[in-house]
Amino acid sequence: MKEHDNTDVMKGALLLTLAGLAGKVLSAGYRIPLQNLTGDVGFYIYQQVYPFLGIVTILSLYGFPSAISQITAELLARGRGVSFRHFYAPVFILLFIMMAGVFLLLFSQAGELAKLVGDVHLTGVYRLAAFIFLLVPFTALLRGVLQGTGQMKPTAFSQIAEQFIRVFLIIGAAVWISVSTVSYYAIGQAAVIASMAGMLAAIIILTMFFVRNRSPAAREARTPWRYYTGVLLTVGIAAAMNHSVLILMQLADTFTLVPGLTADGWTKLEAMAAKGVFDRGQPLIQLGTVLGSSFALTLLPAVSGEITAKDSKALHLPVQRALAVSFYLAAGATVGLMVIFPEANRLLFQNDDGTGSLRILVMAILLSSIGITAASILQGLGYVKQTAFFVAAAFVIKVLGNVMLVPRLGITGSALATVIGSAFLAALMLITLKQKMPQLALGKQVNWRALLLAITGMVAFLAGMDWLMEPIISRAGLLLYVLFISVTGGAVYLLLLLRQGAFRKTDLSMLPLAGLWIRLHKERDS
Repeated sequence: MKEHDNTDVMKGALLLTLAGLAGKVLSAGYRIPLQNLTGDVGFYIYQQVYPFLGIVTILSLYGFPSAISQITAELLARGRGVSFRHFYAPVFILLFIMMAGVFLLLFSQAGELAKLVGDVHLTGVYRLAAFIFLLVPFTALLRGVLQGTGQMKPTAFSQIAEQFIRVFLIIGAAVWISVSTVSYYAIGQAAVIASMAGMLAAIIILTMFFVRNRSPAAREARTPWRYYTGVLLTVGIAAAMNHSVLILMQLADTFTLVPGLTADGWTKLEAMAAKGVFDRGQPLIQLGTVLGSSFALTLLPAVSGEITAKDSKALHLPVQRALAVSFYLAAGATVGLMVIFPEANRLLFQNDDGTGSLRILVMAILLSSIGITAASILQGLGYVKQTAFFVAAAFVIKVLGNVMLVPRLGITGSALATVIGSAFLAALMLITLKQKMPQLALGKQVNWRALLLAITGMVAFLAGMDWLMEPIISRAGLLLYVLFISVTGGAVYLLLLLRQGAFRKTDLSMLPLAGLWIRLHKERDS
C-alpha cells in the first residue's frame, strides 16, 4: 500500500512539473499575439501590470502552498489532525490578514505607485489589481493542504485551467481593443479581470478535489499561531522569491525604465513605446530559460534536507551533468537567437525595432538558466532562504543598473542591467553550490572543444542560410523561413555536440526526439 502511495505521489509530482512547464510556455507564448494586436504601447501597458499579476501567481502556486504543505505534512506525520478550528481557520486568517494588508496598501497608494512608474493613467489598473491579492488565501490554502497529503493532481489541473482561462480572456480583450476605439489602458484592466477569472476557476476545481478527497483528522491538537506565522513568512516568502527571478527583473523595469527614459529627454509616448519594444524580449527569455533549465533538472534525483558528506559525494555527478546540460542547451538557444533575432523580431513583432538592445538582453537566457538550475539544486538540498536572499540581491543589482544605465543608454542600458543582474545571480549560486559540494568540478564537465565547434558550426550554418535565401517580404514566407532555420540550426548544434561526445545517453533521454539522439549517439560509439 505504501509503495502504491509513493507511486501515486511520483506520478502527481511529474504531472505537476509538466503542468508548470505548460503554464510557462503558455504564459510566454500569448504575449506575442498580444503585442501584435495592441502594438508596443498596448504591450507596454500590459507589462506594467504583469509583474504584480505574476507575483500573485507565484504566491498562490508556489510560495504559500509550499509552506502550508510543509505544515500539513509535519502535523500528519506527528499524528496530529488538520481540523478546521486549529488548522484551516488560523492559517486562512493569517493569510487573509497578510493579503488584505497588501490589498489596502496597493489600493490606497495606487496613485502614488502610478506616479512612481511614470504613468498616472495606470492608477485605475493598479487599484483594480489590488483585489486579486484577496483571492490568494483560498488558492494557497487548498493547494497547500492537498499537496501536503500527497495530492498533486489538483494543483496541476487547477494551474492549467487558470492559465487557459486567463490567456483566452486576455487575447479576446486584445482583439476587441484592436477593433474598437477604447483606450489601450483597457488591456491592463482586462489582464487583471482575466487573472481573477482564472483564479476563481482554480478555486472551484481545487474545492471539488478537496471535498472529494479530504482525509479525516487523526487527532485534533492545538498548534500555536506563532508557528503558522513563522512558516508562512519564512518558507512561504522564500519559496516565492525562488520562483520569481524573471518576474522581479520585469518588476524592476516597471518602476525604473520609463522614468529613466523620460529623464534622458524622451517624451512620455516615446518612452512607453520603447518600454513595449524592450518587453518583446521577455517571452523569448522565458521560453529560452525553460528550455535551458527544465530538461537539465530532470537528470537530478529527488533530494531534500541538509546534505551530509556522503550525500554530497553521491549527488555531485548528477549535479554536474545537470549544470552541463543546462549550459549546453542555454548556450545554443542564446547564440542561435542572437543570430536570427532580426528575422524573429520581424516575424513575431512585425518589425525589427530594438534588435540591437534585445540581442544583448537575450544573453540573460544563458545566465538565468544556469542561475535557476543551480538555485533549484540548492533549494532541493535545503538552502531555500539562502537562495531567496541571492534572488533579492540580484533584483537590487538590476534596479541599480537601470538607474545608472537607462538615462545614458536607453533600453540598451536596461538590457545590460538585466544581464549584469543575471550574471551576479548565477555567480552567487554556483559559488555557494561549490561550497556546499566541494567535489564539484563544474568547468571540467563542459566539453569546451565540442561547444566551440558546435556554436561555430551553427553560426556558420545560420549565416550561410541568411546569405543564400533571398529577402522574404511576406510574413507567411518569413514564418516558414524562421521555423526552418530554428529547427535545422538547433539540430546542427545538437548533432555537432553529440558527435564530439558532449552528451551522455542519460542526458539525451531528457531531450525532445530522444530516440533519434540516442541512436546517433550509438552510431558515434560504434
